[in-house]
Amino acid sequence: MKPLNHLEYYRLPWNYADNGISWLEPTTDCNLRCEGCYRDPRGPSHKTLDEVKADLEVFKKLRKSDCMSIAGGDPLVYPQIVDLVKIIKEMGWKPIVNTNGLALDETLLRDLKKAGVYGFTIHIDTSQKRPKVTAETENQLNDLRLHYAQMLAKVGGIACSFNATISDKTIDEIPGMVSWAQQHADIVHTMVFILFRSPEISGDFDFFVEGEIIAIEDTYKDTDWGGSHTLMAADAVAKIRQADPQYEPCAYLNGTADPSSLKWLLANRVVLNRDILGYFSPKFMELIQTVTHLLSGTYLAYADPKSIARGKMAAFFGGLVDRKMRSIFFKLLGHTIRNPGSILKPAYIQSLMIIQPVNFETDGRQDMCDCCPDITVHDGKLVWSCRLEELNKYGAFVQTVPKK
Repeated sequence: MKPLNHLEYYRLPWNYADNGISWLEPTTDCNLRCEGCYRDPRGPSHKTLDEVKADLEVFKKLRKSDCMSIAGGDPLVYPQIVDLVKIIKEMGWKPIVNTNGLALDETLLRDLKKAGVYGFTIHIDTSQKRPKVTAETENQLNDLRLHYAQMLAKVGGIACSFNATISDKTIDEIPGMVSWAQQHADIVHTMVFILFRSPEISGDFDFFVEGEIIAIEDTYKDTDWGGSHTLMAADAVAKIRQADPQYEPCAYLNGTADPSSLKWLLANRVVLNRDILGYFSPKFMELIQTVTHLLSGTYLAYADPKSIARGKMAAFFGGLVDRKMRSIFFKLLGHTIRNPGSILKPAYIQSLMIIQPVNFETDGRQDMCDCCPDITVHDGKLVWSCRLEELNKYGAFVQTVPKK
């Protein structure tokens, strides 16, 4: 396998104050319980709409963003979710709903679209105990993923992404998920693989809050499903390349402790007639982010289905400025010559994302996602959403110290 080298990829220009995404949590309530979830379902439940508006004002004051991820908990159990989507749209963000999809039906979907919803990121994996779902493997869950993708496509004009938390017990199923996504590139726009984390499998550490040693609660110890191995981005890349040997990342976010770590690793492939023509180059991704920021004032995070269907245009214009994109264009020409009927068919841009959450350096430093896109609001301040429970439980972030 070709080794991963962060210096060969485009470092996304997102930063603390100017980012592609921000993260809003109107509720901690959820209708499922996923292994490895870092949100305590016994939390304060729903915020009032005024409290959520106050959080949005903090974002507006402190941070530029293209998209606002509405999360939780599950935001579809929030009683005023339609009103909230409308508010977010009116304040200038693309509303993205992060949900397990359990409460989603076509009626609610149409109401959300009317309110201005831009996209959905639907979390589906084997850690969930879904009612009436008998699937036991990730690939058996592809039918459920397809159900939601077809629902979004039927209503139309909504970006469709899927999240799955991956443990060392499910990592071997990544190739099947990647191949499945390739077959449905017209309606499945993004696949995100989130690598499972638990302090119990991260090293031999003591945990402190403001100088006092604490015991990590059982909430953080879901190792029966998660396994005993800390997965890294390279582990997921190796599995993706089993299904798609052409796979090549174009952009990344590094860690706060290790600049070479690949915390967010992005690849965009062009798919025509279910055939992969190639992957975006780092230079082309840089061009996209730079031009988007010049024209809109924000960095791009999610694209609409019309833009995603413009893979041919991307190959042509990208080929004017970059050799790697030119190779995609020539493959497109060759494909069209061999299959003349495809000249009128769109080529789709499909994203594959790997997220490598916090891991601990041997000296106890916590390697977070530098310039995290999932920053949220807590007491009027911007904080990491994945560590919000530390503030809720202890009033401060947990520090890790190697055991002597």
